[in-house]
Amino acid sequence: MATLQIVWFKRDLRTVDHRPLAEAAAHGPLLPLFVVEPELWSQPDASERQWMFCRESLQELRESTAALGQPLVVRSGDVVEVLERARRQFGVARLWSHEETGNGWTYQRDKRVAAWARLNGIAWMEIPQFGVVRRMKSRNGWARCWENQMAEPLVAAPPSLQPLELIDPGVIPERPCRELANDPCPQRQRGGRLSGLRELNDFLRFRAPRYQRAMSSPNTAFKGCSRLSAYLTWGCVSMREVLQTSRSHSGRGIRSFESRLHWHCHFIQKLEDQPAIEFSDFHPFMRGIRQGDDERMQAWCEGRTGVPFVDACMRALRAHGWINFRMRAMLMSFASYNLWLPWRETGLHLARQFVDYEPGIHWSQCQMQSGSTSINTIRIYNPIKQGQDHDPEGHFIREWCPELSDVPAIHLHEPWSLGGGMPEPIVDVTTSMQSAKDRIWEIRRSAGFDRHADAIQRKHGSRRAGLKPVASRRRRRAPRQDDGTQQLELTL
Repeated sequence: MATLQIVWFKRDLRTVDHRPLAEAAAHGPLLPLFVVEPELWSQPDASERQWMFCRESLQELRESTAALGQPLVVRSGDVVEVLERARRQFGVARLWSHEETGNGWTYQRDKRVAAWARLNGIAWMEIPQFGVVRRMKSRNGWARCWENQMAEPLVAAPPSLQPLELIDPGVIPERPCRELANDPCPQRQRGGRLSGLRELNDFLRFRAPRYQRAMSSPNTAFKGCSRLSAYLTWGCVSMREVLQTSRSHSGRGIRSFESRLHWHCHFIQKLEDQPAIEFSDFHPFMRGIRQGDDERMQAWCEGRTGVPFVDACMRALRAHGWINFRMRAMLMSFASYNLWLPWRETGLHLARQFVDYEPGIHWSQCQMQSGSTSINTIRIYNPIKQGQDHDPEGHFIREWCPELSDVPAIHLHEPWSLGGGMPEPIVDVTTSMQSAKDRIWEIRRSAGFDRHADAIQRKHGSRRAGLKPVASRRRRRAPRQDDGTQQLELTL
């Protein structure tokens, strides 16, 4: 009778507070497995910067499992084929993993794995990793459930793993597939649990008190935020251990940070409940309203729109693989409203730029910042005002847009106002904002719009927010210009 347990690592690259690993170890010999899936890394939301972070984390994970007695086994190919080879060679009693709310490709892949397990009579034991509830019928009580999950005791790494003889650990490849484009990201964070723990400890000891003041401006956010998002995305640290460690500290910064951990899972829950939102607008009336424009898209991607603060943020993102949430929202807002580009196309570019790309958060936010959720106030970030507010002296702009180094500070956010041959931005900021606002409100006033919006609120809205139905809120609040200053910050 087969006794081998397979622990399938995905985006949970650690041994501490890893319940599938701990429980599998209690049932017999186990094979710790990571499958490099070329087809996954060929998807349009994948990038080399993400892989390099993942690869560094895998190298450290292999060292950790080897110290317990059995190195991480790495194979490349289709995961079902890899599992089937293991079944034929060794026999498999159970497959263990964390639940994953990934992109559409991983969702379909997991369906194939489940079918393989059923066909072969193998129990697949999936255990929640975040505070996300699978097959949830109602959002009522979700926040309480999240708190209960986060309060559960941390699980120690197994004391040892039984060595598996005659199994080659395999090579962690330099590249996961040939199609992945070269993607230098010179100031990217290094992957691995040790780096994640250092960030956590440094944040809690030194940076948390100024967290609220530092998070909005790109001048301060790179050093003022926790910088834990990539380590949570790749599971180098667990959400539970981050929250419980933070609660041994106090202060407004800590409370603000903890609220963002809650919102992290709140947004992932949306994709768990409705996987289609990666591809299709929440609200049916918002579908197909924007058209692609290759020239505008290319200028936005390369940070050459002519709007200095937008371009500086995009260039910084390309170099770091990270930027603070307010600037992410502004980049998406500018693309969606000022450039009137489809959120799916611009969202794919940003996904590739983010080392901490988390599909559940990312696609919900892409729709939220483009007005497609239809349950949020239309907030269009004015990129000129954002620059004046968060980079008043122009230090950030001058760093990333050296071609503007000689422009006086008073003109730096609108250099075209100088005249003398300074190029105009590719769109007029004020005119394009107003045009977008008029278009969106025309759609929102359409007959039947509120009925769909209320259904979206009931399914996906936060019960903590206590929001009333969309129609009743709209009767009390007229459309207004908004520069985004009230937007929820999700920066970690």
